[in-house]
Amino acid sequence: MPLHLEIVTPEKRAFVGDVDEVIVPGSDGELGILPHHAPLISTLGHGVLRLKRGGQVEEFAIFGGFLQVRPDRVVVLAETADLASEIDLERAERARREAEHLLEGAVETADLEVARAALQRALIRIRLAERGARRPRGAHEGARRHPETPRQGPPGGQ
Repeated sequence: MPLHLEIVTPEKRAFVGDVDEVIVPGSDGELGILPHHAPLISTLGHGVLRLKRGGQVEEFAIFGGFLQVRPDRVVVLAETADLASEIDLERAERARREAEHLLEGAVETADLEVARAALQRALIRIRLAERGARRPRGAHEGARRHPETPRQGPPGGQ
């Protein structure tokens, strides 16, 4: 029995489809979810969501949100969810440089936290984009986009 997965952000439905397994970045570490998992609600951290289906692995950069697990369904409500193969590496590198520049000039604790979070998001996107560039073509063809999913990323996101 497959597990139905939905990844939803405020801007789009990033993924809808049946999968064999989901690994999500929980706020206290990674969570692996298989069909017939016990019901669960959890907060999400920053990191990589991996879904496995038919021997293929898809990866998303996930930043915050919530997770609802039922025995046959997983719903991820994320602040952002970027499919690895769609991450613009140049844009992520630019965001990394900007975050590092902010860290250098940050004086207030709040400024430091904002800059650290921006740097963490940029580094996760860079890692996924670089890893995706090394994969052979077709390694990410298992995911289905929802028809309402826009092609561009969120403003100021990557």
